[in-house]
Amino acid sequence: MPAINEQLVRDTIAKILAEMAVSDKIAASQMLATNKKTLPNNGSGYSNFPDGSKGGSNSSIPIGVSARHIHLCREHFYTLYGIGSELTHHKSLMGGQFAAAETVMLVGNNANTLLKARVLGPFRKATQVEVSLTDSRNLGLLVPLRDSGDVCGSAPITIIGPKGVVVLKEGCIVARRHIHMPPASAAAFGVKDNSLVQVHIDGPRGGILSDVLVRIDASFSLEMHIDTDEANALGVGATPAVSFLAQPEAQF
Repeated sequence: MPAINEQLVRDTIAKILAEMAVSDKIAASQMLATNKKTLPNNGSGYSNFPDGSKGGSNSSIPIGVSARHIHLCREHFYTLYGIGSELTHHKSLMGGQFAAAETVMLVGNNANTLLKARVLGPFRKATQVEVSLTDSRNLGLLVPLRDSGDVCGSAPITIIGPKGVVVLKEGCIVARRHIHMPPASAAAFGVKDNSLVQVHIDGPRGGILSDVLVRIDASFSLEMHIDTDEANALGVGATPAVSFLAQPEAQF
C-alpha cells in the first residue's frame, strides 16, 4: 500500500483542528437534540429499515446502509479527543455497539479531500476505519476489501480529532457486504456462520449480489449491511429496503 504523504497532511492539520474544536461541539449538540428521531441515513454508521423494524419475514431481510465510520481503541481516542475523554452515546446499534456523537476527519494522499467519519463504540482493541471505494479514490488511497477485523496489511490513513492526530500505518478497509443473523433466523434460512450467499434486491435498479457473508450471533438483529456505493448503485434509498435470500453459494 502507498504511504501517506505526511507533508501534505501537516499542511492542513492546523486549520482543521481549529475548525473542529468549534464545529464538533455544535454537531454533538445538534445530534443529541435529535436523538429520538428516526432518519433513513443519519450518519450514525448504519441507516434504519424504513418501517423501523429489526427483522424481516422468512423471505426478506432488512438492509442497513453503512456510511463511512471508525472504530477506535481507547489510546487513539485519547490522542484525538484528550486524555480522560469518553464517547458520547448517540444511538444504539446491534450487538452492543452504538453510534457516538463524536466525529473525526480522515486524510489520505489527497490533501484536498477531507472526509468526516462517525465514531462507533464501544472501544476496540485495534482502530479500524471503514470507507467506500468512492471514498478510497477521493482520499487517494488503495483500500482493500476485507472482513471486519482483518486489517493486517490494509491501507494507511491519517485521523484528525479536536485535540490531536493519529497516523495509522494500516487499518483502513472497505468492509465486505454481510448479513447479521440471530440463530433463529439462520435456522429459518438454512445457513451457517460464515456461509456465502446470494441476495436479490427488488426495485427499478435492483439486482443480485453475490458473495454475501453471513455472520451469526445471539446479540444480532436480522439485517444486511451494504455500503453507500452498493446502496446507490441498487437504488436502495428509493426502493423498499428488502433483500431476498437465495441458496447458499459456499462456505469457508
